[in-house]
Amino acid sequence: MHPNDSMEKSAAVERVVRYHQRTKHRLDRFAAGPDHLDWASQPDPFRRFAGTVTVPLPLAADHQPALFSDLFRPGTIVPVPMTVEAIGALLELSFGLSAWKAYDGEQWALRCNPSSGNLHPTESYVVASGLDGLADGIYHYACRDHLLEHRCAIRLPFTGLLVGLSSIHWREAWKYGERAFRYCQLDSGHALAALRYAAGVLGWQVRLLDAWGDDDLAALLGLDREGDFGVAEREAPDLLCLVASAPGGTVAIEPLVAAAAAGAWQGRANVLSRRHAYRWPAIDQIHQATRKPRTEVATIPPIKTAACLPTPCQTLAAALIRQRRSAQSFDDRGFVRIPVFWRLLDATLSRPGLPPFDVWPETPRVHLLLFIHRVEGLSPGVYLFLRRDGVAAELMALLRPDFQWASVAQCPAHFHLFRLFTGECRQTAKVLCCHQDIAGDSVLSLGMLAEFDAAMAAGNWQYRRLFREAGMIGQALYLEGEAAGLRGTGIGCFFDDAVHELCGLTTTRFQSLYHFTLGLPREDRRLQTLPPYGHLLHS
Repeated sequence: MHPNDSMEKSAAVERVVRYHQRTKHRLDRFAAGPDHLDWASQPDPFRRFAGTVTVPLPLAADHQPALFSDLFRPGTIVPVPMTVEAIGALLELSFGLSAWKAYDGEQWALRCNPSSGNLHPTESYVVASGLDGLADGIYHYACRDHLLEHRCAIRLPFTGLLVGLSSIHWREAWKYGERAFRYCQLDSGHALAALRYAAGVLGWQVRLLDAWGDDDLAALLGLDREGDFGVAEREAPDLLCLVASAPGGTVAIEPLVAAAAAGAWQGRANVLSRRHAYRWPAIDQIHQATRKPRTEVATIPPIKTAACLPTPCQTLAAALIRQRRSAQSFDDRGFVRIPVFWRLLDATLSRPGLPPFDVWPETPRVHLLLFIHRVEGLSPGVYLFLRRDGVAAELMALLRPDFQWASVAQCPAHFHLFRLFTGECRQTAKVLCCHQDIAGDSVLSLGMLAEFDAAMAAGNWQYRRLFREAGMIGQALYLEGEAAGLRGTGIGCFFDDAVHELCGLTTTRFQSLYHFTLGLPREDRRLQTLPPYGHLLHS
């Protein structure tokens, strides 16, 4: 590497570290955000492109017979043909609406892919070629009306289906200010995992096209077309996936980007907010500092682990995906049996051919700091679950010297699970999560510790990757919680360095990126639940 290149890389990493430090919540102050919520400018949750030809999609999720347990038994689900109906089911179960909620004359939509504050910065696109019933081209998925907007009609140099994701940073920044960029990356991870689960229901595979750079993806999806956005809020490119009935396969970048550049584009993006009361230049700066270049396809050695623990859940996979909610409060008398706890942890491990982590092209870098409150057969306390081998020695040298590092009796042999501290920790979990009761009233709460410095050494865009990996873990826990009769919720508000101080971490080698909690939910019976697409059936 040329010395100047090394200096530029070091400067870019320093910009990322500065952003990460400035957007930490601290016990004496929160990260910079709006002084008040300007409700008149709350972003429209639905992006549309006016002037496009639209393709209504069938509502086909209810027709899918796969059980949730089938997703984890390779070969059980026979791949369905890649028809418009099946593509409709894929999008419905990944990025579609799951319900409407109503209270006191107000209505708001819930979706299958989780989102911080239900603000949904993630937009999804379809690139289709050679598929029966769907003209070749590039489409935007409009989830409210479950249709595709034909953005570009073009003959494409491949046959198959690609799904692309982008983020509208403003949707999160409206509420969360500078910290919003973190949440957008988490939501991108949520969405990637949601896509993988939905594809599994159809017997399909998903491959993340890891070599693509941000500029390539922006050109393919039309995100760099100034005239199509005008004053509308822009979208940042996130990732691109190949969806197929069999594993493997890839798509050449240059021919596809060239074809998109020569295509006949149509449509103009809607403006999401009438005014922006606040500006957050730190988000633009971190976006530029973490832009991904085109890279070589990474070769990651396969991770050897035992077969996954079975789930007893016999619910239809589509029904379970659509019943996912974020809990608002918990019954503090709830508990969880130890076999359920083992399954929850096991579902966060990466295994070839199993959703959702078989789509992830990186060595796992995110590990779980567990606050156990009421797990039957397990002493309350703080535990550490490592999602791969080879990390324990490093952490033992970094964490507090008075931690026990005790093995956990009767846990599965392939687990790297350690008890660090025995004792009541409900209040500790609550304080660390910005004094939120849900972290203490749950059966368990957890923080996600990421191998921060090691990731950054591999490229500054890895900052985004760490949050996405954490988001994928969150989606796995959401669905596994539902399968066990529990409910989860992601927690983006936590005191970063207070978590590190609890652990004894004094450097950035490991950083807390996301928290999550699971418990027995209290239902708010004041809220009315309406069907996700009842408005289409009535119309």
